[in-house]
Amino acid sequence: MSENLDSINDGFMDPRPANFVPLSPLSFIRRAATIFGSYDAWIYGNRQASWAECYGRAVRLASAVQKAGVRPGGVVTLIAANTPEMFEAQFGVAMAGAVLNTVNIRLDTETLSYILDHADSQLLITDAAFADRVGPALAQSARADIPVIDIVDQQEPASAAGTRLGSLNYEAFLATGDADFDWQLPADEWQAMCLNYTSGTSGRPKGVVYHHRGAYLMAMGTVPAWDVPAHPTYLYTVPMFHCNGWGHAWMLALLAGRAVLTRTLNAEMIFDLLHRYRIDHFGGAPIILGMLVNADPAIRKKPDWPVKVMTAGAPPPAAILEKTEELGFEVMQVYGLTETFGHTVQSAWLRDWDQLDFSARAAIKARQGVCFPHTEGLEVLDTKTGQPVPADGETLGEAVIRSNTVMKGYHKNAEATEASMAGGYFRSGDLAVRHPDGHIEVKDRLKDIIISGGENISSVELEGVLYRHPAVGFAAVVAMPDEKWGESPCAFIELKDGAEAEEADILGFCRAHLAGFKMPKKVVFGELPKTATGKIQKFELRARLQQ
Repeated sequence: MSENLDSINDGFMDPRPANFVPLSPLSFIRRAATIFGSYDAWIYGNRQASWAECYGRAVRLASAVQKAGVRPGGVVTLIAANTPEMFEAQFGVAMAGAVLNTVNIRLDTETLSYILDHADSQLLITDAAFADRVGPALAQSARADIPVIDIVDQQEPASAAGTRLGSLNYEAFLATGDADFDWQLPADEWQAMCLNYTSGTSGRPKGVVYHHRGAYLMAMGTVPAWDVPAHPTYLYTVPMFHCNGWGHAWMLALLAGRAVLTRTLNAEMIFDLLHRYRIDHFGGAPIILGMLVNADPAIRKKPDWPVKVMTAGAPPPAAILEKTEELGFEVMQVYGLTETFGHTVQSAWLRDWDQLDFSARAAIKARQGVCFPHTEGLEVLDTKTGQPVPADGETLGEAVIRSNTVMKGYHKNAEATEASMAGGYFRSGDLAVRHPDGHIEVKDRLKDIIISGGENISSVELEGVLYRHPAVGFAAVVAMPDEKWGESPCAFIELKDGAEAEEADILGFCRAHLAGFKMPKKVVFGELPKTATGKIQKFELRARLQQ
């Protein structure tokens, strides 16, 4: 038997250019431009571009980046909203052999400066609307002398009137590039393509390095998992600075789809764009879903065609999922981290569940689910023994992942890279259970679980109950010190516009739906701090309790 295998794997059949091409999503945009060049690539207000035009702009961007002195493997930092410049940079920077570093537009000056330094940025492209923070960050940075290109968005007053930090605007920069620039696919699909920084909620943000192979497979795996047809019309509500917009720009190039771009997000705009362009797919954190279901009834226009929604970022409460479905949207929850290129686990739907009522379907969709097509392994391991937990829906363990869309590693941090992948899996840091049907359900971050009197209390479970209260717009539960129990739950509540509730109302509602030991011991009302991607910043809430 072994002799036969040796013969089949003979050395003369090693990979060669005819049968082994490095995987990269850059292949997708070249194909889209060649075959579907006249199809819309993106629409942004009164601007739009076909795939042929988008490809041409990406090629000129690649040439301009090289002419600006960015070396192969060098980092180009981009600070922008979901504008056309951000979309085409998902391709153009990599065409130059460079690494795209998209940065959260809401970061403070100190963190922006840290990222510019840590990334060793060789070129900065920034929207003039953010000059008030980017300018001081650049001045504090050791990279203060790098070339700066300004994006001037004439459709955005803050950008059009913003301070110019560079000598060229983006369009003039593109004009320095050659239209016939002979870009190449990477020599190795493991080559770095993107550099994304984590939220940094517990110390300095870490730089997560993506590879071309993972970007290609993320796009490919999303299509069957989300049931995306050829030439979809997609509303880009996911910030492209976050996990490269979940890889959906690459997916749209694969399918020659149309991206509807917007730099501002509110319920009225989403419903308007949804109906104006007959959107069939969009993504967003649970905060986006909450925004839609809590919108003024006058602007909640239910679509009469199928609309698929992908949600991630935090476990969405079943109540929000149920209300979103009532609006006519088919919601699929996905799960992942910056380190996994975004979604790597999906709440896959089985036909047997179609006949269940709204509440039962929403409860199932609240689970994170099973492997995406590009995910090879998903386990829930006991945090002490390292063994898989029983599939009983109750025993907590850490969710761990093995996938072709796990990062190369943390930039300049070998120790953290090794620790994150110990035992052959990426360690998520999330506590989960596995249900008898094999689906996993994330219960909490390891750091967010509340241990009260020796009992584990899931903040996610409490938040799910709070979201069912008719007055609650947003909810977050964190641990607060307790002399008797060690720690106990504290609920932070942001009420819906015009709604009223007092602590006694909230506690009474919880008492009817929770075991006594899981009850919040305190309720705090007010606006909750959120990231640009809609995650509630629990570290700020913990800090408030220490004041």
